[in-house]
Amino acid sequence: MNLSLESALADSVGSDEIILYLWQNADTVVIGKNQNIWKECSIGRMEQDGITAVRRPSGGGAVFHDLGNLNFTFIARDADYDEEKQTAVILHALETFGIKAEKTGRNDLLAEGRKFSGHAYSHHKGRSVHHGTLLIHSDLSRIPLYLRPDPLKLKANSVDSARSRVRNLSELLPSLTIAQMMEALIESCEEIYGCSREPMAFPDAEAIESYRRIYGSREWIYNRNSAFTAEVSHRFPWGTVTLSLQAENGMIQDAVIWTDAMDTEQIEQAAACLKGCQADNRSLIRALEKQKQTEVTGDLILWLTQEPVL
Repeated sequence: MNLSLESALADSVGSDEIILYLWQNADTVVIGKNQNIWKECSIGRMEQDGITAVRRPSGGGAVFHDLGNLNFTFIARDADYDEEKQTAVILHALETFGIKAEKTGRNDLLAEGRKFSGHAYSHHKGRSVHHGTLLIHSDLSRIPLYLRPDPLKLKANSVDSARSRVRNLSELLPSLTIAQMMEALIESCEEIYGCSREPMAFPDAEAIESYRRIYGSREWIYNRNSAFTAEVSHRFPWGTVTLSLQAENGMIQDAVIWTDAMDTEQIEQAAACLKGCQADNRSLIRALEKQKQTEVTGDLILWLTQEPVL
């Protein structure tokens, strides 16, 4: 429902308008649009403990939400979208509590060297969404119960577990509450954008429900997780990739690229071009070479050239 409201708000955002949407999920694992839920999550343990599984329409990696975590969303038309300015709202809000933070890597905010906030982005029909987490007093001991961190990602970050990478802001300021952070974000947004808050009404109920039917469906959440005959993984600077291929009679019948990369469109185009190829490495490379050459396709071609997967 929270993601459905977010998408409905994106449809309704006007010109010269920025929407700040603050929200929470109780006991939920949220995965990126192109991630393999069976690989990223301990599904059986989640079902046993009553943890909700959700797939968002943006890229990035899997996260665990409880009520010690606050989620934020900035929504604007493309002409008004400013990622640096939006991030500045968060950093300025933290400064009011004496907490110094910085953005690092693709999409993380760190305080004293450890991550407390991960961000993701989506762009569709002239509207842009920038959303993420803020760990205030979340139960970090539950993260490894439900998430299966990619060892390639952990190696790249030189750490031993997903929990060791993150921290709560309450470690730095024990008195900090969710309510205080919400108000600080609103005041910071007013100051950064030079305008006063104007509380919004909910979008039309049917608009929200139309998205809820999609985001709540098993097809959307579990997304073609059949048994593939070949599956290989690689870590690139822009994200981790698992290439899953189903072959029959010497032809690729289905291809899926599971990833936490931010650019979902390039990933989906690369996967689509592999369907119908002959089941050999050379044919995969030729199919990718026929696509518009981007950082993603170039890196995939180089990987398949150096490390044959079939």
